[in-house]
Amino acid sequence: MTVLAALGHALAIAGAMTWEILWALILGFALSGVVQAVVRRSTVIRLLGDDSPRALAAAAALGAASSSCSYAAVALARSLVRKGAGFTAAMVFEIASTNLVVELAVILALLVGWQFTLAEFVGGPIMIILVAVCFRSLARGRLIADARQQAERGLAGSMEGHAAMDMSVSTPGSAWSRLRSQQGFTAVSHVFVMEWAAVVRDIVGGLLIAGALAAWVPTSFWRHLFLSGHSLGADVWGPIVGPALSLAAFVCSIGNVPLAAVLWNGGLSFGGVVSFVFADLIIVPILLIYRRYYGLRMAAFIFASFYLTMTLAGYVVELVFGSLGLVPTTRGAQVLAPSISLDYTTWLNVIFIALAAVLLVRFLRTGGVGMLAMMGGTPDGMAAMGAEHGDGAAGGHVHHRPRP
Repeated sequence: MTVLAALGHALAIAGAMTWEILWALILGFALSGVVQAVVRRSTVIRLLGDDSPRALAAAAALGAASSSCSYAAVALARSLVRKGAGFTAAMVFEIASTNLVVELAVILALLVGWQFTLAEFVGGPIMIILVAVCFRSLARGRLIADARQQAERGLAGSMEGHAAMDMSVSTPGSAWSRLRSQQGFTAVSHVFVMEWAAVVRDIVGGLLIAGALAAWVPTSFWRHLFLSGHSLGADVWGPIVGPALSLAAFVCSIGNVPLAAVLWNGGLSFGGVVSFVFADLIIVPILLIYRRYYGLRMAAFIFASFYLTMTLAGYVVELVFGSLGLVPTTRGAQVLAPSISLDYTTWLNVIFIALAAVLLVRFLRTGGVGMLAMMGGTPDGMAAMGAEHGDGAAGGHVHHRPRP
């Protein structure tokens, strides 16, 4: 196979996977826009004011309804800490916002199988409980105090401007009435486009890497790496090596899912795939951001606790799903069919591309372009800008700065 042919094959696979999941991405980001348009940031901060079980449950629920961008989730968690949220609650919010979101669930079902979607929603809460136990029992006193002090310095990481913007509708009335208003339409369109802008790099990167791995790396390599010929060894090794592979991939958020499909086809265990998908919050760039946000000691603690808990969650999922007979017996993830046909996927894509076009036009007509330039700003800079220009934007009701 010539170099050009090899590149073409990899790109064809990446393109086919893109077409398979496009409608699900649009649906997920549209739903995220709806939720963020009616849930006010001040409400989130109030509910996450401590590390009680009630606050942790609220953090998980609100996280699942927020951004799926790992960088934005990490930045927003630091913003919550700075505004008085419990540290453990902020970490739980961060985990839920990247692992329990709708778009991740749908794309897992489309590319890998519904069992993996179910596993995410079983393993995610398990990881959250284990993380809460780790932080509440081990991260106390000086470690938390030093981390909060470092957070107050407001050092920039990534997607700070995006995390600092509160685009919820502030007019009075029920959630439904606010959503139906012109301001609600604007808010949904702004969240939708900015969610895309936040994660498109990782989605494209994940699809291209997945296409290259599927086209160029022989199955025998993966089978040796994952100990596929040794059932018990593969089950034990999978949840350990899964997060390590995520570290090496440098891809986060839902960009991990195409890679997960390739790894599943290559022989990674069921629990290993689950732990791999969970590991988007400990890739190297985000670890460096943790160091800037909270200091070296807390960054090391976050890494160690997240790695341990996602591995343990992978083991629990493997055992539970294995005992219930829910682990797929075949490895047929959708990565090796570089073709597009006129089926339900095509019709869904046409419908949701039309929806995306409507939201994009609304975004462009209501000052959205200027917001894109602010996505990477510092959190304090965004607050200062909001104070200078006032709360109003996009019709005077969509707030672009953290609510006091």
